[in-house]
Amino acid sequence: MPVDHYENFPVASILMPRRLRKPVAAIYHFARAADDIADEGDLPDAERLRQLDIFRDELKRMAADETPLPPLFRHLAAEVKAHALPMQPLHDLLDAFSQDVVKKRYTNYDELLDYCRRSANPVGNLLLHLYEEATPVNLAYSDAICTALQLINFWQDVAKDWQIGRVYLPQDDLARFGVSEAQIAEGRADAAWRALMKFEVDRARALMLSGKSLGTILRGRIGLEMRMIIAGGLRILDKLQAADYDMFRRRPVLKPFDWVIMLAKSAPF
Repeated sequence: MPVDHYENFPVASILMPRRLRKPVAAIYHFARAADDIADEGDLPDAERLRQLDIFRDELKRMAADETPLPPLFRHLAAEVKAHALPMQPLHDLLDAFSQDVVKKRYTNYDELLDYCRRSANPVGNLLLHLYEEATPVNLAYSDAICTALQLINFWQDVAKDWQIGRVYLPQDDLARFGVSEAQIAEGRADAAWRALMKFEVDRARALMLSGKSLGTILRGRIGLEMRMIIAGGLRILDKLQAADYDMFRRRPVLKPFDWVIMLAKSAPF
């Protein structure tokens, strides 16, 4: 999963059945392109929102069974049609990316979860539809895993997000633990910071573990892929803890030996 965006999601990996690699790649390329509009370069906010609206227009063309214009959407349309994928998760992703353009702070955890519902959970939803495993129970487990992965990515990237003006740590949690945004700017990991991040890491871990049953419900290579994803997220949390929650100086990443550990931990739960 060593990619710049959506690094905690599978992207047509060697574990993915060959028949699913093209649709997974089409979904990923759509999400990454839209995410880049929201995040990359020096475009003014109005232009970012305009370009995301163009993506929405292309989704409407797909829904109307019209031929989309850009190749990215032609490929996506072919896979959506071939696998009868729902369109709402794609719209939810665009809503989340548009929100990133205009919303830079989150009052509380519930607000953050609502963002994750649209920024991360749609990917799991679409994958379960591809697997033909989109039952209500499986979707609930997937939502827990995907939201946890999104939170883990936030806690990895506190410093990086600060550089682009975003703070995903809930404002009420900052206040509760006595941490200011000035401290984030300084990159100061004192006792208050460590207490705050331990709280956030523990919460993300509990959420991930609440969805882990999906890794045994899904069978074969898909199940192994899911267990590896879960193990990878938990491994990053372990690294955050081992770094004493100082991600300013030691941003945790998965290295080759971590994959050995993850594979060992990916036997059926």
